Amino acid sequence: MDKLKFALLSIVVLFLMGLLGYWSVATLQTGTEYQASQELKKLRAENSDLKVELADLQDEVNTLQSSAKESPVDVAPAPVPTKTPSSQPSNVYKNQSLINDLQKLVDGNVLMKLNSAGTRVGTVQKFLNLYNNTTNKVDNGYGAATEKAVAAFQKDQGLTADGQAGRGTFSKMIDWLKKQG
Repeated sequence: MDKLKFALLSIVVLFLMGLLGYWSVATLQTGTEYQASQELKKLRAENSDLKVELADLQDEVNTLQSSAKESPVDVAPAPVPTKTPSSQPSNVYKNQSLINDLQKLVDGNVLMKLNSAGTRVGTVQKFLNLYNNTTNKVDNGYGAATEKAVAAFQKDQGLTADGQAGRGTFSKMIDWLKKQG
């Protein structure tokens, strides 16, 4: 009889341990899952706080609206803000962003030539499209067509027409854009 009790008790204990093991494996989370669940709890708490704050503010607005209806008060119009001097130039041109990009090339003492690549080349190509009134693709590659267009611009502006774009060429590009308005 004692052996039977021991066997039954052992089976019950093993069964409970098995259930406990299953539960622990089933509820096991990775670090990422745990972190996400903690963030979700935090966001839910913040959301409920914001809902309470919104309700309080809505009550305050309703109270102010009802008191405003009951006693109209002459309110002076809000003053119109005046412009304060800023560090930006007083002249803003229609192609100001292109002028700014070209100025960065001047400031950076950049030199572009055949096979140069990058967004800086794209800036020059955008200018050439404006200057030549074309819609050529801006591919950010300084190929033969870009070199030829730069040389033509340089020749028109009285520069050495070598097809390479440097500070002098960029400065002439800026001057031309400013003349356009």
